[in-house]
Amino acid sequence: MTTTANRGARGDERRAGWFFVTPIVLILGLFMLLPILMALWTSLTDWNGQGSPFAGDVPFVGLDNYTQLFATDDLARLDFMTSLRNNAYYVLFVVPIQTALALGLALVVNNRLLRGKGFFRTAFYFPSVTSSVAISVVFLFMFANGGAINAVLSAFGVSGPQWFSDSRGVLHLLLGRIGVVDPTAPPSVLTEHGILGLSWWDWASGPSVAMCAIIALVVWTTSGTFMLMFLAALQNVPVQLDEAGMIDGASRWQRFIYITLPQLRPTTFLVMTLGLIGTWQVFDQIYVMSQGNPAKTTLTPAFLSYRTAFRDFDYGSGAAISFVLFLIIVLLTLLQRRVMRERNEPGGRGAGPARRRV
Repeated sequence: MTTTANRGARGDERRAGWFFVTPIVLILGLFMLLPILMALWTSLTDWNGQGSPFAGDVPFVGLDNYTQLFATDDLARLDFMTSLRNNAYYVLFVVPIQTALALGLALVVNNRLLRGKGFFRTAFYFPSVTSSVAISVVFLFMFANGGAINAVLSAFGVSGPQWFSDSRGVLHLLLGRIGVVDPTAPPSVLTEHGILGLSWWDWASGPSVAMCAIIALVVWTTSGTFMLMFLAALQNVPVQLDEAGMIDGASRWQRFIYITLPQLRPTTFLVMTLGLIGTWQVFDQIYVMSQGNPAKTTLTPAFLSYRTAFRDFDYGSGAAISFVLFLIIVLLTLLQRRVMRERNEPGGRGAGPARRRV
């Protein structure tokens, strides 16, 4: 009888649980899962935005929109690969810089000897809560040819670059400056061979001057949010660990490397994961500041998806780009999780000599 009563109680708990979660499941299904499935179907069609994508007269093209991005030698693949190159350099610069800057700011405001902590925390965090469109417009004026940045550079005798009209990559400019290669006449082996529609010279261009301005904007506006995450993690680090390191004679740098940083590993993974996802989804700064120009050097997959769907009225290809971008984000997130996994997991690479000796 006791067993029957327990089963009845558990059954009531399950029914009650489903009763409470049903509203949110319905909401998520209606406003998230259903639109995703509709967009997936659209990516398999040649819908031009008129009528319904589920109408019988809309051509079904299957995976043609996806193969066109990778296998068809045309302008669509060239634009998509260019956007991937631009976004890859964007991620490569933004994620490490914003993570390091956020950690540095957190260490500053967490210092017990710092006076006016409230002011500095507010000042560092304020750009993160300001409208990205408004800040983008301000940066657009600052980096204009006659803007404040070029005015400051000219005061030091340095001629400011044409920020949003120079399509050259910074790596090409650097190689030309140190005399390794002439950017105007690169080696033919780099220009005649490549992969997926772009030559090796194009892949190794680096971010353009305009993209560098956008990178500076994004790093400045996002570091404050990640600073708060690191600050919360720093305040949860046991003080006894740092005191034990001091007793053992460890320097401040040694305590930071061997005590503080390992305690921040979960937060670092969270910050880098959020940064990776956000940088691959960059859109509003591109839309406001450059529209993908100059010469498509600031074109990103998110903006290309918008332009293909809502300007070229090729909603199938635009949706296909979105799903490819989603797959890229998922794969890179899983790869990052594997790289940054805890090294002291049982059986992991970080088992260490001490554990093996035991």
